[in-house]
Amino acid sequence: MMSKYYWGVDIGGTKIECAVLAYHDDSCVLRKRIATEQEKGYQSVLQRIKQLIDECAQEVGEYPCAIGFGTPGTLDPATGVMKNCNSTYLNGQAFDRDLASVLGVKVALANDANCFALAETRLGAVHDVKPDAEIVFGIIMGTGVGSGIVVNGKALYGCHGIAGEWGHNVLLPGGDECYCGKQGCVETVLSGKGLERYYRSLVEELGDHHGDNVTLKEIVQRAEQGEKAALVTLERLYSYFGQAVAQVINVIDPDVIVIGGGVGNIGGIYNHGKDAILPHLFNPVLNTQLVKPKLGDSAGVFGAAFLVK
Repeated sequence: MMSKYYWGVDIGGTKIECAVLAYHDDSCVLRKRIATEQEKGYQSVLQRIKQLIDECAQEVGEYPCAIGFGTPGTLDPATGVMKNCNSTYLNGQAFDRDLASVLGVKVALANDANCFALAETRLGAVHDVKPDAEIVFGIIMGTGVGSGIVVNGKALYGCHGIAGEWGHNVLLPGGDECYCGKQGCVETVLSGKGLERYYRSLVEELGDHHGDNVTLKEIVQRAEQGEKAALVTLERLYSYFGQAVAQVINVIDPDVIVIGGGVGNIGGIYNHGKDAILPHLFNPVLNTQLVKPKLGDSAGVFGAAFLVK
């Protein structure tokens, strides 16, 4: 008998979330979260995932035959193990094979940015503004910078499993050190932490310490009040955003770019930031649409589910 549902799981630092969606209309029939408890180690997390799947299966009356997983890192196609995971207990683990063994189902994995892009394409903002979009670029600009590419409704992985890793292209040579080992990556310039760090450096140059521990939200508020350091910080954001995004458009020419994360909430990204793209663009006009996401924190788990539909 054909399954009525398809399943997705989002693996977070503090929580594991499962969503069960109906095949016929993509409606969500169940969402359930439990704590990851990653401090107990890798094997414990596998058992926590099994516990969650078992509980959800009991509630919907059906055990899945396949599950999509959104992960905080990438499965390396060459080695078959996880890499670049900020949840470091996953690095070096054959996560897909171990999940398949523990759960007894087929497993598909993608990083959280790919899942974000996929969900917004199939069910969210892109579906609303351009449902026939061929290429979508999804950006998460928050504490860090992640991104994913969707082509014809499918997430793109690439030869090394790093397709869409825009955040680790060098944008500012000789700039701040990035955890990846390079300097001046997009992430160090355009992330929330990067913007807060730059703002702090400006006020320190003025001999002022009122920038200590100022959040991105407070920087935006200060810019609205006309504070010079805050205005300069946002102007720098728009300028470098335009330069960095233009490189992506020149290479993959997306129909739509969806901008998530805390930085994506800054309204100026969609006008000043968009205007800053054109001077660096090969094309004389910019037709790519820049949009805010629609699905909020649902994107990760819904995108994971779409991996198996």
